[in-house]
Amino acid sequence: MSQFFTRRAMLVTALSSVASVALAEAPLTSGRPQPRPGSVKVDPLADLASARQIITDANLNGTVGFAVADLRSGQILEAADADIGLPPASVTKAVTALFALDALGPAYRFETHLRATGPVVNGVLQGDLVLVGGGDPNLVTDELAVLLDELVATGITKITGSFLIWDKALPYREEIDPPQLDHLGYNPSISGLNLNFNRVHFEWKRANGNYTIAMDARSPNWKPAVYTSRMRIVDRSLPVYTYAKAGTIDEWTVARGALGNEGSRWLPVRNPALYTADVFQTMARVRGIPLPTPKKVADLPEGDVLASFQGAPMNKVLQDMLKFSTNITAEGVGLAATRAIVGSPFALDESAACMTRWAATQANVQADFKDHSGLSDQSRLSAQDMVAVLRTGGAADALRPILKYIVMTDEDAKEIKGFPSDVRAKTGTLNFVSALSGYIRTNAGNDLAFAIFAADPVARAAGKATGDEQPEGARSWNRRAKRAQQRLLQRWALLYQDAAPVTLAEDDIAPANASVTTAN
Repeated sequence: MSQFFTRRAMLVTALSSVASVALAEAPLTSGRPQPRPGSVKVDPLADLASARQIITDANLNGTVGFAVADLRSGQILEAADADIGLPPASVTKAVTALFALDALGPAYRFETHLRATGPVVNGVLQGDLVLVGGGDPNLVTDELAVLLDELVATGITKITGSFLIWDKALPYREEIDPPQLDHLGYNPSISGLNLNFNRVHFEWKRANGNYTIAMDARSPNWKPAVYTSRMRIVDRSLPVYTYAKAGTIDEWTVARGALGNEGSRWLPVRNPALYTADVFQTMARVRGIPLPTPKKVADLPEGDVLASFQGAPMNKVLQDMLKFSTNITAEGVGLAATRAIVGSPFALDESAACMTRWAATQANVQADFKDHSGLSDQSRLSAQDMVAVLRTGGAADALRPILKYIVMTDEDAKEIKGFPSDVRAKTGTLNFVSALSGYIRTNAGNDLAFAIFAADPVARAAGKATGDEQPEGARSWNRRAKRAQQRLLQRWALLYQDAAPVTLAEDDIAPANASVTTAN
C-alpha cells in the first residue's frame, strides 16, 4: 500500500489545519461586493440572510454541517459543525472518482472479451467459447452486440465444447447495500461481468382484464427476452414486490393491485454473469451461432482472444457516473482501483476500507467509507474533511471538469439567469440525508471549495423500519435541505467573490458557543 501512495504526484498536498478558526458571524452590512443594479436577479434571502439564519429557516431535524474554504490558501471562510462525521451519500462518488483516477489513470478502459480454448476449423470452434468479464460496470446490450459482431466476423457458426463464463475480475456481491429494499434498481449485484447496470426491464400491459408481462434486457437497438429473471402477478395489495433466488433464477412477484393498466420498471439482477451470458446466447442464436447453456468457471481458461470490446476511457466513465450518480459504476471503478493497488480483487467492504486509508494518506482526513457509491448510510465523512479532499494537490484540476454544473435557483426552484458564479458539484440524496460538495468560481474569479452535509438519522431509521420506498416526511425534508444548499451557495458566491476574506467589525463577533463560524 505505501508504495502506491508514494508513486504519484497527484493528490498529495494536505489541507492546512482548520482547528483554530475564529468564531464569528458575517454581518448583514459587511463589505461584500454587490452586483450591479439590474444586472442579475439575486435571491434576496441568499443575499441578506446569515448562514445561521439559513440553517434555522430550513427547519431540519438532525445535524447540518458545512464548510467553505478559499481553494488556493485553504483558509476556512465559513463553517458549522464542520467536524461532525455524517453520511455523505453520493458525494462519496467524488472521492471515488479521485481514488480511481489515481490508481487507474484517466485513460484506463474496462475490457470484455471472448476467447477460444481450441482451433477454429471450417467455421467450427473445436473447444470451448469463454465470455470473459473485465469488471466493466457500464456494459449494455448494444455493446455486447458489438462483441457478437466481431465473433460473427470470424466465421464461426458452431462450437463443439461448452459456453463458459468467467466473472472473477471483481468480487461478487449480491447487493451493494443489503438493508435496502429488494426491488430497488439502484441497489443491484456487483460482479466481474455486468450488463445494463445489472438491471432487467419489467413491463406490463392490461387488455380485457388480463395482463401480459415481459422481462427483457433492452438497449436502443436490441430487446432480447431474459430467462434468468421471472415474474408472477399475485392477487394482493402489499408488498408491491417480493424476491427470492431459485438456483440461478431471480424469482419476482408483483401485487396485482399496484399495477394499473400499464407501466414498466427496471429491477435489479442478482445473477449478473448468467444474465449477461443469457442475453449473449439469445443474440448469438439470432445471428446463427447456437450456444449451449452457459456455465460459470472459477479459473480463467487459457485460449486465443476471438473478439474484444473496450469501454469508454475512465475519465468519461467517471464524468457519466458523477452526472447520473450510477451506484454500480462507482462500485465497479472503486473495486478496480483497489485491485490495481493490491494486485487482486477485494471484497467491497475491504475495498471501501482501502479507499478510507487512501483518503487519510492523501488528505489527512478521518473518513469511514462502507462502499464507493454512498448508498450505505453507515459511511461517515465531515464537511471539513471533504473540503480537505477537494483541496489536495491536483484534485480541482482533475475533478472540477467532470463534475455536474449546478444551476442557481430561486425560492420557486426557477433558474436565476446570470447569477455571478459557476458551481460544479456532486449531489447526494438518501431519505433524510442530503449532501452537496464541489467548487464555486465566483464572478470575480475566486475559487472556493465547499461541502454541505445534512442528516436526520432518527427519521431515517424510522423510515427504513416502515419498508416504504419513500417514507412520510422524507420528500419535504430533502426539499428543505436542498433549498438551504442553494441559499448557502448563493451567499458564498456573493460574499466571497474576491480572494481576500471579508473583514468583520468587532461587534459582529459571535459568542464562543456560536454554531456558525467564519474566518476573521
